[in-house]
Amino acid sequence: MGIEKLTNKVEKQEKIVSMFDDIASTYDLANRVLSFGIDKQWRRKGCNKAYEILGKDTLTQITDVATGTGDLLIFWRDIAKQRGIDVKNFVGVDPSVGMLSVAKEKVDFAIFIEGKAQELPIEDESTDIISISYGIRNVVDRVEALQEFYRALKPEGIVVILEFTKQDRSGIINKFVDFGMKKVLPRVGGIISKNYEAYKYLPDSIEEFLTTEMLEKELQEAGFEMKYVKSFSMGISTLLVAQKV
Repeated sequence: MGIEKLTNKVEKQEKIVSMFDDIASTYDLANRVLSFGIDKQWRRKGCNKAYEILGKDTLTQITDVATGTGDLLIFWRDIAKQRGIDVKNFVGVDPSVGMLSVAKEKVDFAIFIEGKAQELPIEDESTDIISISYGIRNVVDRVEALQEFYRALKPEGIVVILEFTKQDRSGIINKFVDFGMKKVLPRVGGIISKNYEAYKYLPDSIEEFLTTEMLEKELQEAGFEMKYVKSFSMGISTLLVAQKV
């Protein structure tokens, strides 16, 4: 990789992290308003499906990457309790100091570590589950990140990805969804966070991201076996669950 291209990737990643630092204090409120709370259903589905596929009643560790304010860790804990699963350690990893600051105030049962998905500060084969919700498209070195997930997971460990993936929006309903994502979301998110550019970035980043099929292929190339793929809410959100083989 050329030095100029490497520098551009580093600068892009730093800009994304800085953006999340800036909106950290209003991030949870904006998520709830913009999704009408539906994102909670998506997260529950991801956790339940992973526990179901893994089929264990005792886990050493769950690692949530790009953890943000730690929202998903709460779902991991609560659903584990509902299913009678004992999870020894919960770990949240994120490059944004601002996000981690909010997470530490909100989630008192987890360990939080500043770190990048593509340089995961987790030991080899030490975690049963790795999750990343609405963060994989913000990882510039995505292939390296998936390789890191594979390295850190125990044999037969599970990776759970929730993401806004690129869709072919040709129908009337899909055009309505597209309008909401590109026009309404940035305005409402901008009002709540006082940062219009951050919420304009969201639909732009989705357009620049992969299709579900391409992300599946990248997971398989990293050594994972696909176990479950499901789109929700007219294709707005997609859940992918894969297992280390």
